Amino acid sequence: MTDLVILQIYLNILLPVEFCILLCMIMEIVSRTTRFVITAMCLERYVAICLPLRHADISTLRRTLAGILFIWALSSLYAIIDLFIFTASAPPSYYEEKTFCRYEILLLTEWHTYMRIIRAHLEFAIIGIILVFCYIKITIAARAASGDNKKSSSKAQKTLLLHTVQLLLCLIEMLCPFVEIVVLEFDFQIFVTVRYFNFIAFTLASRCLSPLVYGLRDAEFFNALKYY
Repeated sequence: MTDLVILQIYLNILLPVEFCILLCMIMEIVSRTTRFVITAMCLERYVAICLPLRHADISTLRRTLAGILFIWALSSLYAIIDLFIFTASAPPSYYEEKTFCRYEILLLTEWHTYMRIIRAHLEFAIIGIILVFCYIKITIAARAASGDNKKSSSKAQKTLLLHTVQLLLCLIEMLCPFVEIVVLEFDFQIFVTVRYFNFIAFTLASRCLSPLVYGLRDAEFFNALKYY
């Protein structure tokens, strides 16, 4: 979906707003879900290293599925609220206007834009606090551990560091649209370049980093990659 949107902007193809609404909502939900899932993975590592005796009871399949459903529901709730505000404030003629498919087309009023900015900053702060808490706790556990436990804690530190980089890229991605709005007012070609850079550096990199690193960690895959 993001590939299609980037191609639409790169080729300067405008579509009616009504065709973009569903696409923008799905991308917003999935994008927000990514941040919450990675945060949940960090918390799971914290429980595994710092509360090992309770890990089997806390990280059950049922609770994991419930957590995933909660994350999807929470992510969807944000988009649904925005959609209700949009439908209440958008005139009928607006749906026929030509535009690029980006989530900002749903933000018609200034207060709605500010609400989204405040929400993004709150998420940034809460996720940041969770990350710092988990990393400090796991670091303390790694220093206190010995033998196999120390090796496991060290591995958890590296995993958490990887997720931290991913989340940092995801959080920066949250702020990118506000930069793009300002750039679009000055020059369209610069906007296209900035949007393309943000797509590669933050949208794609944040999602490709984890499978790439885990893939390179796998000895069989790494040896096959070296061979070919």
